[in-house]
Amino acid sequence: MDVDTIRRDFPVLSREVKGKPLVYLDSAATSQKPAAVIDKVADCYRRYNANPHRGIHTLSEESTEEYEGAREKLAAFLGAETSGVVFTRNCTEAINLVAYAWARRNLGRGDKILATVTEHHSNIVPWQIVSRETGVAVEYLPVTDDGYLDLSGLDKLLDGSVKLVAVSGASNVLGTVNDLSALVAAAHDAGALVLVDGAQLVPHTQVDFDELGADFLAVAGHKMLGPSGIGALIARPELLEEMEPFMGGGGMIVDVTLEGSKWIEPPWKFEAGTPPLAEAIGLGAAVDYLSGIGMDRVRHHEQVLAEHALAKFAELDDFTLYGPQEPADRLATFSFNVGDSRGGIIHPHDAGTFFDSAGIAVRAGHHCAKPLMRRLGVVATCRASCYIYNTPAEIDALVDTVHRMRKFFIGVQ
Repeated sequence: MDVDTIRRDFPVLSREVKGKPLVYLDSAATSQKPAAVIDKVADCYRRYNANPHRGIHTLSEESTEEYEGAREKLAAFLGAETSGVVFTRNCTEAINLVAYAWARRNLGRGDKILATVTEHHSNIVPWQIVSRETGVAVEYLPVTDDGYLDLSGLDKLLDGSVKLVAVSGASNVLGTVNDLSALVAAAHDAGALVLVDGAQLVPHTQVDFDELGADFLAVAGHKMLGPSGIGALIARPELLEEMEPFMGGGGMIVDVTLEGSKWIEPPWKFEAGTPPLAEAIGLGAAVDYLSGIGMDRVRHHEQVLAEHALAKFAELDDFTLYGPQEPADRLATFSFNVGDSRGGIIHPHDAGTFFDSAGIAVRAGHHCAKPLMRRLGVVATCRASCYIYNTPAEIDALVDTVHRMRKFFIGVQ
């Protein structure tokens, strides 16, 4: 993979921050966008901006063709049925769609939802809301000290009362790529459906929905080079057929009378109102871009970065890295804290500001995973997260800045 050529496709990477070349290590929060995606969004507004599925004029027909073309691209990219791809605003909305349109109608007191303590708030809070409204219990798989899901008690947990397992494909904090095959098989054997939060998984490796075997997969477009404001729920079409709409309004009906309404078939049944036209089309361009590189090469590049980073981190004193130490088990996403020999840590917000002064963009905070922060025994961490445009030299810049940070805050090299 020619990273230098890829970097030239991303206009923002040519800018400076605080007088230094930008080192962008915050792709777990949102990825940067290649010119191909930016141009595709601009082309939509310049040439065929019109409400899809709403008009018989040329622009509306063109926008409909592009919008549905984006759906077909995403379906092919993920090995899914086109009728099983529902566009949403983001991954969070995709999970909430399942919570409101499936869980609230199918679960009740005596049932359980099984999540994990490593989940992003997006895959915890919706189930807690469902619990308050229906009486369903929410339980959590624990995590081991080295950052893996602890499946040792899974058989006991899957006792027939669990109706849904909600699990991330990869942790946005620990970088752990979860081995989902055993979990999906065990859940199905116990009669439970499986929802995979793919926000951190889909951008970084090949995902085939059919092979994955899950029932729902939530996708975040902006983390995979697409525009903000677009995501998707990938689902088995027969489940979407059984589910009631998440929202009501224009574009999702066959007929409306003053007495009642009939819904159109999925996926449009779940896309009430004017859809995110330019955002979906931009996501289609992002799929084209990633497909052009090849997801196997994306994964390989990030494993090279992970190996390099883990070796460099191992040379650091007073540095705590959270998550697996094996590159093959993780993303090139690293949560860490920098401390001193007395056991204190430099607050991640101070560290984040110090990194920014060096032109390095990292995330500092709880990463929308407060239960996991409590499990780790910290209130926050710094997080450096890589993608296709990052280089080993940028990892070196991060590590060099850690050395200078330790000298600045605690007076040691």
